[in-house]
Amino acid sequence: MATAAVAGTAAAVSAMGDTGHGDTRHGAVQPSSRERAAAGPASPSGGSSPTPTADSAPPSSPGPSSPSATSASSSPGTPKEGSSTTAPFTVNVLPDNWDSPCDQWFALDKAPGTVPPPPAGQATEGWARALNAVPAGHLRMQLTVQGTEGKAAVLHALYVHVVSGRKAPGWNAYTMGAGCGGALVPASFAVNLDDASPRARPVPGKEGERPTTSTDFPYKVSATDPQVLNIDAATLGQDVSWYLELAWSSGDRKGTTRIDDHGRPFRTVALNTGHSYWYNENNNAWLPYKG
Repeated sequence: MATAAVAGTAAAVSAMGDTGHGDTRHGAVQPSSRERAAAGPASPSGGSSPTPTADSAPPSSPGPSSPSATSASSSPGTPKEGSSTTAPFTVNVLPDNWDSPCDQWFALDKAPGTVPPPPAGQATEGWARALNAVPAGHLRMQLTVQGTEGKAAVLHALYVHVVSGRKAPGWNAYTMGAGCGGALVPASFAVNLDDASPRARPVPGKEGERPTTSTDFPYKVSATDPQVLNIDAATLGQDVSWYLELAWSSGDRKGTTRIDDHGRPFRTVALNTGHSYWYNENNNAWLPYKG
């Protein structure tokens, strides 16, 4: 399972710690300069992406097929003498479909008869990568931020940066029918990637099946008090490449941490509702989705 590489003195991202939901997938925190972050997305460092047709390729830096190989790179502000340039927390990114077990969709340029059956649970990632599939309609992920030092860090804001956007390619869409998250108490945010200036908007979430109220930044994290952020990034008609930046401070330090797909932007394409399919195990075939 692909994970982001650790560079320099960066610490590998941990699992969810005391939040009650573990997972083997994780990213890494990598030090980088604010200038590199401001200049745009990092160069691709692995992962696969759908082979585009002449009229469907995004204009620049398409993301890989699934948001599993996720990284977070730290861009610290100018620290005082003797202070560390490493972010005082880790970011664990789970590409689980935490909202609904039957609402995870992938788009790919293949006919139903050539697509293998959907896998179970964590095997979804490998299935999507092997087929060069792209999250369709929504890209849902769960960020767990946990402190790594004795003092707390304050999370001030989560920024959305769109690298490129164009009309969606209109590929067929296939539902997995599995993969919701655990009983956490997250802060939930919706991102409308079709907005001219997308932002992470706080929305009510769920704790298991119970709805929770919406909360907004700032949040405080420490080694014993992590913060979970549910992100739901959606598009109705575009093929969007994008990434996040998390603004933070701790004592005399401040900075931003970029959250992306192993050095590449995330990618989300619109769900083609007229060509969507679900897998019928009785018939061992993909059938048109009527939901």
